[in-house]
Amino acid sequence: MTRIPSKTEILDWIAENPTKAAKRDIAKAFGIKGAARIDLKRLLRELEDEGKLAKRKSSYRDANALPPVAVLQITGTDGDGDLFARPLEWAGEGEAPRILMQMKDGEPALGDGDRVLGRLTEVAGEDHAYRARLIRRIGTNPLRILGVFRAGSEGGRILPVDKGSQKEWTVAADATDGAKDGELVEAEQAGPKGRMGLPKARVVARLGDPSQPRAVSLIAIHQHDIPDHFPDEVIAEADRAKPAGLQGREDLRHLPLVTIDPSDARDHDDACCVIPRADGGFALWVAIADVAHYVTPGSALDREARKRGNSTYFPDRVVPMLPDRLSGDLCSLHEGVPRACIAVEMQVDEFGVKTSQRFVRGLMTSPASLNYEEVQAAMDGDVNEKVAPLLDDVIRPLYACYEALTRARAKRQPLELDLPERNIVLNDEGEVVDVAFKERLDAHRLIEEFMVLANVAAAETLVAKKSPLLFRVHEEPTREKMDALRETAEAAGLVLAKGQVLQTAHLNRLLAQAENTDHAELINIATLRSMTQAYYNPENFGHFGLALKAYAHFTSPIRRYSDLIVHRALISAHGWGDDGLTPEIEERLPAIAEAISDTERRSMLAERDTTDRYLAAYLSDHVGTVLSGRISGIAKFGVFVKLDETGADGMIPIRNLGAEYFRYDADEQTLTGSDSGLVIGLGVPVTVKLVEAAPVTGGLIVDLVEIDGEAPPRGKGPKGKGRGGSPRRKAAKGRKKTAKTARKVKRTRS
Repeated sequence: MTRIPSKTEILDWIAENPTKAAKRDIAKAFGIKGAARIDLKRLLRELEDEGKLAKRKSSYRDANALPPVAVLQITGTDGDGDLFARPLEWAGEGEAPRILMQMKDGEPALGDGDRVLGRLTEVAGEDHAYRARLIRRIGTNPLRILGVFRAGSEGGRILPVDKGSQKEWTVAADATDGAKDGELVEAEQAGPKGRMGLPKARVVARLGDPSQPRAVSLIAIHQHDIPDHFPDEVIAEADRAKPAGLQGREDLRHLPLVTIDPSDARDHDDACCVIPRADGGFALWVAIADVAHYVTPGSALDREARKRGNSTYFPDRVVPMLPDRLSGDLCSLHEGVPRACIAVEMQVDEFGVKTSQRFVRGLMTSPASLNYEEVQAAMDGDVNEKVAPLLDDVIRPLYACYEALTRARAKRQPLELDLPERNIVLNDEGEVVDVAFKERLDAHRLIEEFMVLANVAAAETLVAKKSPLLFRVHEEPTREKMDALRETAEAAGLVLAKGQVLQTAHLNRLLAQAENTDHAELINIATLRSMTQAYYNPENFGHFGLALKAYAHFTSPIRRYSDLIVHRALISAHGWGDDGLTPEIEERLPAIAEAISDTERRSMLAERDTTDRYLAAYLSDHVGTVLSGRISGIAKFGVFVKLDETGADGMIPIRNLGAEYFRYDADEQTLTGSDSGLVIGLGVPVTVKLVEAAPVTGGLIVDLVEIDGEAPPRGKGPKGKGRGGSPRRKAAKGRKKTAKTARKVKRTRS
């Protein structure tokens, strides 16, 4: 019979072997095999419950250890000038550990009592237990100002960037931070406004030339009226929030709910795990941060979140829906830290069909915060130290469940658009150093599929309980748009069936025909343009693109107010507390749906404008370069070209196409040369030369070098003089060839 070690023996072994503290390591050390592992698991659980062990990354650590990310309070400097802090939350024995702050040049000055979010590293043999790197400062909330600095004899003034604002600020000589005349600056209010004169400001960041990349996201924020300043009462309310406990919640801390996010993610609002079943099916758990616990109806946080509607993401910054104390801390599912959540357990059969679901309000602890790349690399055979302990018991079951779900997805046939996402890489100065298309990994698709299933489960549950909610609605395309898409397909030699009830499967067949052909991008873009825009509504009109009858957003309440509404609906429907939907919110759901649909579109426009400006700034050093692309738009005043390498959109003004007259056909979306007979339409491959890049507007001007592999005919000048047209094009054979080319490149409107 296998001998089971005592609790003291286990604790002593872990203390001597801190790097080999996974359950399998403990079992191996004590020779525990087979059914005896169950007794070991029970002992480890008891040690956890007694507070003597804490599980982290599938290994055990001292319960008195701090998590890798924590809120800290600055305690001041010592005699050597070193800055120290203490954890704001400490549940261990004795005094809280001492933490040395490792500050970098350019980071804000911190004083006694300031609160910060820090990334911790444990140290040994020092007079402090941890070192911390600053993630961000929290708890302070001076009014921020963006504008152009104008130097004066005694300091200067700040002129607003927003043309709708007439408010100026005065800056004292000792508060300019060395700003030069004409620079874009960020400033903060410097004391209360007096009875007379302009309000005072202090420059806190010099952003340089307003046309430079570092400034463009700030300009977009102001141009699109995106709120980027939290009122004092909102910050104060967030700072008063305390971590939720186990009372009234289901204990999910035994579940290996890992987060898988981008490597640069600032928050972790969703986690998942899969428990394989004996019958070949799966128990899929998806846990989402319980934002509703902290953002209660009618609170200052709630009013501000509703006003913002969603977070807005730029290459260099995020304008969050919630303050950092929540979005980066209490509502972020950091590894090794107990966090409140609303979770759904979904039973999935071996064919990927969801057979049931159960929602709970729980308390979870994530064993690991992982990124997409390391998870995918592990599945491909390149396993790092962080993923290794999780690979067999956590990661492989996730992929097995995903494979089953892909079979069900194939039967459902959601719209399968292939439109790569651009990734703009910035250096520390905010300059674009690279533009590439993001790689799509199975790890990305896995998380997306799990989140879609959880969203479906939320909608189905609330519909069954007859609860009000906000649906994510995507209506089917109009007949006119489908006719236009059909004509585009036919011009490319492809087929989109007519005379039947439209389904996403029909569109997928069209996309499959275009795959790996010269028309692939054209058909994908044309299909996307034929779609209606998704929106929020308390009435259910289905989701055409996902081929779902009922769909709601449940998985991102940190960054979307719609998801917070769904969480509150689940709370009310299950009787979990008094922080669910209120009669006032239920009555205002139509207005809320319209408002947050508008804020979503506002963010999309701001993000798109910023991307255009960054691309223009990046390409401004490439003026004169010859680039390849495809025609993506036709207008009376010119032709738009999507460049292959960056995905940027350039324009060829119609005057640059040649001296001949080009007739514009709005219905066909073509330009036809009066002399050459050349028809320019959507999707045609072109070679162009970049002649102008304007970072301030995001505009790119290009000249046409080749169209469909041939030099463009220039036609005749206004006085009948030739402009480079070939005599052969005027011969019968030439006209026949041109006509053939015209038919080949002709495209219709999408």
